[in-house]
Amino acid sequence: MVNDIYNIQTKDFPLLLKQIDDPPEKLFVRGQIPDDTNKFLCVVGSRKCSNYGRELCNKLISGLGGQPIVIVSGLALGIDTEAHKTALKNNIKTIAVPGSGLDPQVLYPRNNFRLSEEILSSGGALISEYEPKFRATIWSFPKRNRIMAGLSHATLIIEATERSGTLITARLATEYNRDVLAVPGSIFSENSSGPNDLIRDGAVPIRSSNDILEALGIESSEKNMMIVFKESLNKNEKQVVDKLTEPKDREQLMEETNLSITDLNITIGSLEI
Repeated sequence: MVNDIYNIQTKDFPLLLKQIDDPPEKLFVRGQIPDDTNKFLCVVGSRKCSNYGRELCNKLISGLGGQPIVIVSGLALGIDTEAHKTALKNNIKTIAVPGSGLDPQVLYPRNNFRLSEEILSSGGALISEYEPKFRATIWSFPKRNRIMAGLSHATLIIEATERSGTLITARLATEYNRDVLAVPGSIFSENSSGPNDLIRDGAVPIRSSNDILEALGIESSEKNMMIVFKESLNKNEKQVVDKLTEPKDREQLMEETNLSITDLNITIGSLEI
C-alpha cells in the first residue's frame, strides 16, 4: 500500500536534516516527503492556544498558498493542529513529526488520527525516528523537536509560554543556524511571552505572510504585482501614489505634488480606473 511504513537511511534524508549535528540513525516514513526544491517551514506553538493564536496561524499560512512551501509541525493539539489543517485547506504540502511511532494503533495524539490520514491523502508525510509500535513518552517529544527544526529552513513560533516545550524547537533552530520567526502578541498574554522574548533576543517579528516569504527568500506575488503596477504609471500617477502613504484629501495632494486641480483630478480618475 502507498501509505505503508518504510524506513530511509541518512543518505536519503532531506538535505537540511543531514546537515545537523545529531541526525537520527534512520527515519520511519508514511507517505511521500516533498523534495528539496521546496522551502520547509516549521510551525509550532502552544497546545492551549488562544483564539488570537488560532486566527493568526490560519491567516499566516493561508497567505502562503501557491508557493513552493512545505509546513512541518508535530501533530500536537493546538497550534500544530491548526498549522496542518490550514495547510491542507490551502493545498500546501505538510509533514507531521509525532512523538510516537507511526503505526495507527499508537499514533499520538489519537484525536488527530483522522488528520494524519488527510495529510497522507494530500501528498504529505508522517515521519518518526521511533519504531512503528513505539508509544509516546514525556522525553520523546523534546527529542523529536530536533527533527522538525532540522528539516526546516526556518521555524515560526505562534504563541508559547516562557517555559513551553515549543521554545526547545526555537533553540534547536538557532543551534542549527536556521532562522527563527516569531509572532508578537500582547504583553498581558502569557501565551505571547515566549514569542515576545524571542523577538527581544533577535528572532524575526512576523506581521504577515509576506514577512514569512521574505524570510524564506521567496518573492511574494503581491510584491510582484505592485512592481508591475508602478511600472505602468506615468509621471503624475507615480507622484500621487508615492504620496499616498496614508489617506489624504485633494488639497494635501495638490500641495505635495504641485499638480493643478485639473491635472490632479485626471490623475486620480486614471488611477481609479
